[in-house]
Amino acid sequence: MKVVAGFDLDPACEYPYTANHPDAQFVQGDVANVTGQQLAELWSPNAVRLLAGCAPCQPFSSYANTATVDKVKWRLLKEFARLVEECSPDLVTMENVPRLLGTAPFKAFLRALKKGQYQVAYGVVNAADYGAPQQRKRLVLVASRSGPVTLPEPTHKGATQWVTVREAVGHLPTLVDGQQCAEDPLHVASSLSPLNRKRIRASRPGGTWRDWPGELVAECHRRDSGKHSAGVYGRMEWDKPAPTMTTLCNGYGNGRFGHPLQHRGISLREAAIFQSFPSDYRFVEDGKPVVIKTLARLIGNAVPPKLGEAVARSLYASINAKAGAAK
Repeated sequence: MKVVAGFDLDPACEYPYTANHPDAQFVQGDVANVTGQQLAELWSPNAVRLLAGCAPCQPFSSYANTATVDKVKWRLLKEFARLVEECSPDLVTMENVPRLLGTAPFKAFLRALKKGQYQVAYGVVNAADYGAPQQRKRLVLVASRSGPVTLPEPTHKGATQWVTVREAVGHLPTLVDGQQCAEDPLHVASSLSPLNRKRIRASRPGGTWRDWPGELVAECHRRDSGKHSAGVYGRMEWDKPAPTMTTLCNGYGNGRFGHPLQHRGISLREAAIFQSFPSDYRFVEDGKPVVIKTLARLIGNAVPPKLGEAVARSLYASINAKAGAAK
């Protein structure tokens, strides 16, 4: 499949997109201001047209406070439906967090696809089942006006076939916290406070802060309201996939983002590899500074390329099935 363009509001996306996809156009702007005509002009005449979209997952994430969620972001799924209606692509796909299922925005999106005479398949899949070295459950939808379409079949089904942390990043150079690799600027680990240096040394792979001596436990975790928050300040395990990468994956205290062996949080390059980006994927222009917070956001927000590849195979099979039936 030939990718012809990508749209994003975040200007930080431009360099990684254009550097790794030199034949595609990057358009910075609010999707709410994009028109179907604008998209139609990008597709080649007589091409099989695919529109792929992903509204920000944070409004639907389990981490979101539903009482204060930014409802403006919910509208982006509606804008995606509008673009589908305006330009009638042959194929549509989208990805988001499982919590989107059953919400009013998702139901409205399904109604719009049905109105457009699309056949639709959707469900929750795990990126680890498609070769990403990460446990990442996501809602995936595929739709076609050309005939039946199905979700992609797993290529790495189950724990015995999943790619592990060791297999994914075990070959990378050793770092200490705050260090940047001279050969790969993206292989950089955030600095730790003196207290967190003690905490990570007291942490074991797969363990929790409950393993620490009492003087290292945070005050918020001593309270009843924090006793069940065991998913932070954790180390990964060598022989399992990484946990879900988030926009805060660079911070040891933000989840199970501690290196299994080295006394630091994971590097940006490790996070990108867990997302299944190629190990030479370029995120920063040569000579420019690596802004850890910005790049962690881009990496954590991304759809794992291995999952995208699996979705593409599914859509490609739908088109081939139609072509075969026409012969």
